[in-house]
Amino acid sequence: MPLCLLENIRKTYRIGDKDVDVLKGINLSIDRREFAAIMGTSGSGKTTLMNLIGCLDTPTSGRYMLADREVSNMTDDELSLVRNEHIGFVFQSFYLLPYATVLENVLLPSLYMDEPAKGTRQRALELLTLVGLADRANFRPNQLSGGQQQRVAIARALMNKPELLLADEPTGALDSQTASEIMNLMAQMHEQGTTVLVITHDEHIASYARRIIRIRDGVIVKAD
Repeated sequence: MPLCLLENIRKTYRIGDKDVDVLKGINLSIDRREFAAIMGTSGSGKTTLMNLIGCLDTPTSGRYMLADREVSNMTDDELSLVRNEHIGFVFQSFYLLPYATVLENVLLPSLYMDEPAKGTRQRALELLTLVGLADRANFRPNQLSGGQQQRVAIARALMNKPELLLADEPTGALDSQTASEIMNLMAQMHEQGTTVLVITHDEHIASYARRIIRIRDGVIVKAD
């Protein structure tokens, strides 16, 4: 069973007095331990697809299986639990808490667990070591460069040991050299067993993935 399985997924929004079909029968699977990229221009439906895969939204129709559980019709509270258990998010904007330390930012996902595991602080420190920021644990985000802040965001995304690392334009706010460093870090996460899915419009960023999925006008046009 794939980690993510989408069957005939459709998403329609009501805008004024019209129904707008954004996703038009998506069939897609993402295997465990895969490194894939979803590519599409603005308006292609890639952000809507990302929101569905990340359990930030639900489809109008169709079936979505995540980690062998159907999530298509879950409530917002149920989706929140699924996200915290299975998915780590990295966005173009880093969304770090400005008055919290780097270590406190990385620890944040553990606060939403019903029973936080022992050793969470140690895990956070290990993740900061992994992303090369162990010596910045007590810094504030405004004391870091953009690339360092994104590394903190990646460490935070990995805090709860997610099966899926979902990255939406993770290098969009970074210069090309720093972007390459971040993508190399993503590749390292993949090599260590995490499923990585990057949403991007940048061919160079997509080239780090092992598979490129292209979406156009709400339809998958290529997925190999």
